[in-house]
Amino acid sequence: MDRVNYTAMSDEELRQYFLKHREDKIDLRVYLDRLSDRPRKVITTVDDPDFDAKIQAAILQQLQASDSNGI
Repeated sequence: MDRVNYTAMSDEELRQYFLKHREDKIDLRVYLDRLSDRPRKVITTVDDPDFDAKIQAAILQQLQASDSNGI
């Protein structure tokens, strides 16, 4: 069996590989590790008086980004 070079795959290629090889738990672990290593942007905090507005703006931004990418 050939070894899979996960580091050479893009995020989307790795995701597609996992979807086609669901029994392979190593590729899932690599994909999840890759996602968790990314820095996360803090949108707001629970005690922020503009919490709702900031969350709604972030959701709208994600929806617009998805629409522009054809997702």
